[in-house]
Amino acid sequence: MALPAGVFPGLKSNLYSSNSSLLLSNKKGVNRFNLGIYKLKTRRLHSEVRPKAMFLENPVTGDLIATALSGGIALSMLRLWEETAKRGVFDQKTNRKLVHISIGLVFMLCWPMFSSGRQGAILAALIPGLNIIKMLLLGLGLWKDDATVKSMSRFGDHRELLKGPLYYAFTITLACAVYWRYSPIAIGLICNLCAGDGIADIVGRRFGKQKLPYNKNKSFAGSIAMAAAGFLASIGYLHYFSLFGYIQESSHMVFGFLFVSLAAALVESHPISTELDDNLTVPLTSVLVGSLVL
Repeated sequence: MALPAGVFPGLKSNLYSSNSSLLLSNKKGVNRFNLGIYKLKTRRLHSEVRPKAMFLENPVTGDLIATALSGGIALSMLRLWEETAKRGVFDQKTNRKLVHISIGLVFMLCWPMFSSGRQGAILAALIPGLNIIKMLLLGLGLWKDDATVKSMSRFGDHRELLKGPLYYAFTITLACAVYWRYSPIAIGLICNLCAGDGIADIVGRRFGKQKLPYNKNKSFAGSIAMAAAGFLASIGYLHYFSLFGYIQESSHMVFGFLFVSLAAALVESHPISTELDDNLTVPLTSVLVGSLVL
């Protein structure tokens, strides 16, 4: 019986030429030895590429712990910005954008705590999913929470939460439940919505003296800042998830993220984003373009 090809390169010819009778008499032992080496190599390969998780022993228990921790972190972030809004640490627009930037990005840092199956994705999606319910209750006036309304609205009107904040929560939920941490689309979606759109407003209000010719409400500085922030955040999370083995880094993916961020910034600068809401147009653009290039 011939040795499996590729297990020991060059060994088969040497054994046949030097002592074919010894090989025949011990073929079972040699094959078993080779098979053991092959299995060892296979196990090592799988251990190198298998996605890491923080709770491996019991996925159900681990996901419940991850849900509690992630929810606690997200709630703590919201409480922090509610307090800064109450105390007037930042002006209302800046405070709102800091919420916009931080919540989604910090929550995405928690994704490796969950298990790799659909169970982990669904439980993670429950956290922003509950926020959808909260935005609906607050926006419809069925629940009163002045601190939340002040931290998330432009003018302190609770009905504003039925637009931008509701689209924002829905986008994060969609990224978890549908794309999850194995898809670069989820990264591009959240990074351009949170980092890109959030930074665009802050930079545009401070340095946006030169307005765009097709939209006097947007500036060159804001649009450039959005594309740069969305792209850099996407690259950062690409590297972060690659450390856990969820996504493999590549130059193709880097250029894909660049294209998605440029497209998202272009759409955000268009007057249609002001009419509809950039929390809706930016995610839609990121998903459509990301599906083509990532």
